[in-house]
Amino acid sequence: MKRLLLATRNPGKVQELTEILRDLPVEIRSLLDYPAVPDLIEDGTTLEDNALKKARVAFEQTQVPSLADDSGLEVFHLNMEPGVRSARYAGEKATYDENNRKLLDALGDTTPEQRHAQFRCVVAFVAQGIEKFAEGVCPGLIADSPHGDGGFGYDPVFIPEGFEETFAELRPEIKNRISHRGIAMQAMMESLSKYFTNK
Repeated sequence: MKRLLLATRNPGKVQELTEILRDLPVEIRSLLDYPAVPDLIEDGTTLEDNALKKARVAFEQTQVPSLADDSGLEVFHLNMEPGVRSARYAGEKATYDENNRKLLDALGDTTPEQRHAQFRCVVAFVAQGIEKFAEGVCPGLIADSPHGDGGFGYDPVFIPEGFEETFAELRPEIKNRISHRGIAMQAMMESLSKYFTNK
């Protein structure tokens, strides 16, 4: 069976992407299956830079068609921070809880109107002679405190537009349909289907 490599070692992201890609006729692997591939340093200045770098390195190291994403939480009141540095907002080795605490502290006692934010995701697919991009955006609000124990990252503090629950409280199938990553993956699906169907 054909393989698709997810260029990540994040178990939460692997689970989420595998669920989104379940109808694709491929065997899904991740960098957890390729320990010899070096850790990928996300030093790009944009989400696009990081996604493409991760997909390129994963493909070059394994010769398996590779998919990578980079996502950022952009808070309008904070000049679109943490943005491309979302995973490292509270420091290079910051935990999810530390990042969420720093974000909530930065917002302080702001009004609901000042807590508008969006999750943005850029997906890159790299195979022999192919480099494709897709993007997804999910608008919403930052909650006053964390809620829910699902998902990962900023999910406990992000309330998507049209909902009262955070990403961490929503059922995975709902989150995957409306999330920035889900939207980006749906936009990428045509390219993936065409590539793997024609191989």
